[in-house]
Amino acid sequence: MSDFIENEEEYEENENYITLIDDNGEEISFEVLGTVEYKERVFAVLLPFDDEDGEVIILEIVPDDESEEGAFISVDDEELLNAVFEQFKNDYTGEYDFE
Repeated sequence: MSDFIENEEEYEENENYITLIDDNGEEISFEVLGTVEYKERVFAVLLPFDDEDGEVIILEIVPDDESEEGAFISVDDEELLNAVFEQFKNDYTGEYDFE
């Protein structure tokens, strides 16, 4: 999906929104659509504010000593991303319209 450095997240006033810093040092804001537990791992499903095609970003949330929320890391395994998104669709049926 997209590469993000893992220790540069900051939460906005509303916990449903997050701003992350990408590898180029640019801030990207997201709406947090939800979290998914899959095979004892936790993933965040994010929708970029400036993305008009409605494509989500899935990042793994891992424990981090510097932040009580954890660190967000990119996931490169396409099969894992698809499985996590399928779990997200099952968990959030009725809350979102999936194409």
